[in-house]
Amino acid sequence: MIARIAEAETEGWLGEVEGLQVSLAGAEEKLRRLDRGHGQHTVVGLAIPTTRGDR
Repeated sequence: MIARIAEAETEGWLGEVEGLQVSLAGAEEKLRRLDRGHGQHTVVGLAIPTTRGDR
């Protein structure tokens, strides 16, 4: 996407540059949110099944 932005700037496609920059910023933000969520897990307690004789 960075190469496309550079090409659009070279060609003078200002609207295209702006659109690509907005898309790039959105993609970078999404990656940051995914990185922040990585490694965060919730512990869930699971009951151990018993039979009537185990009580």
